[in-house]
Amino acid sequence: MQNKYDLIVVGGGFAGVAAAVEAAGKGLQVLLIDKYNCLGGAAANCLVMPFMPYSTVDPETGEQKILTGNFFTRVIGELEKLGGTYPGVDRTFDEELLKLVLNRLCLSQGVELLFNTTVVDAQVKDGTIVSIRAWGKSQMLELTADYYVDATGDGELSVLAGCDYHVGRQEDGLCQPMTLCFRIAGIDMAKFRENRKYITPRYQEFQKKGLIRNPREDVLLFKTMHDSILHFNTTRIVKLDPTDPFAVTKAELEAREQVFEMHGFLKENIPGFEDSYVLSTAMQIGIRESRMIKGEYTLTQEDLKSLARFDDAIAVANYDIDIHNPEGAGTSHYYFGKGEWYEIPYRCLLPVGTTNLLVAGRCISSTHEAQASYRVMPFCSELGQAAGAAVSVAKEDGKALRDIDIKKLQSILRTEDFLI
Repeated sequence: MQNKYDLIVVGGGFAGVAAAVEAAGKGLQVLLIDKYNCLGGAAANCLVMPFMPYSTVDPETGEQKILTGNFFTRVIGELEKLGGTYPGVDRTFDEELLKLVLNRLCLSQGVELLFNTTVVDAQVKDGTIVSIRAWGKSQMLELTADYYVDATGDGELSVLAGCDYHVGRQEDGLCQPMTLCFRIAGIDMAKFRENRKYITPRYQEFQKKGLIRNPREDVLLFKTMHDSILHFNTTRIVKLDPTDPFAVTKAELEAREQVFEMHGFLKENIPGFEDSYVLSTAMQIGIRESRMIKGEYTLTQEDLKSLARFDDAIAVANYDIDIHNPEGAGTSHYYFGKGEWYEIPYRCLLPVGTTNLLVAGRCISSTHEAQASYRVMPFCSELGQAAGAAVSVAKEDGKALRDIDIKKLQSILRTEDFLI
């Protein structure tokens, strides 16, 4: 391991891996740091699954348009080769094979990986990160790079560097609920399919009687890659701060109670679950929303609904504005039509007052409502890939990240299947 790199990426989720692979593929020396023992972020550590939609259909020709860059489609292709996802639009996947695919992609491009390590400090001078300090296995590491990408989801490197940010929605700071995903095995799938339609109505009956503590309005579940196992994304923790470790601990405790409450309800009331058991819960509670870094531009709900276009666009997205009620029951949606998408400007990745730092993933500069759309893994991949490409342009031209040639960056991205 060396101490000086062209780029250090903090956070090994889809945004971070995409940024690292993109930059390393263009010849940069890249270090990717993650505080856990694998790549994949929410997919690996929070069992978030499946991938949300990332395409649209041309209303005139019927042609399907993929809206992510080619990093995400490459991941899908490698998963398909290993039998880790189904061909077609249903993007259920095997997270264990995903971890392997992401490892191989990084190593094939020469990305240096550093697991089980947490960045704890950043030294900054005149808006430039000079070095960072990271703690791993009882060692304090001093690491330096010309450029940095914050792909932590919670904006942790940016906060350490002194960047401004906000948490949650504007009026009260509340975030979308946290969710602990889990798996139930030993299910009689034939009986389950016959009785699936009764699950939510019966659950709601129990809620009205005060027998369910979970405030979510329905039961959200998905099939998996494995027989007799179902995936549940249905616990709901509200009104707790996802940036406060004591609050997150409280959330984890309550969510685990909800997991076993849900299993007990299913086992006792829904045919097919009689011999079932809780197979696993995620290592970490899933966080939909936390910090959003203050960037040179703040993406808004109005931008999304107007299908905004920007001179410095570096990504597009069209997942619905999917807001799980921060206060309790209910989930609101605003869906985009066929052939519709909005653009995301490069300025959203540029924290105010910095020279060598980009953010990528769900912590870019936006409002609560806008974040509810682009926060899903396919579009976080796209943002990460764009960040990695931007660093390669800056490195080649010897410029600060805010001064790069945007046209040059966009030209690169268009060759990598970006619809900008």
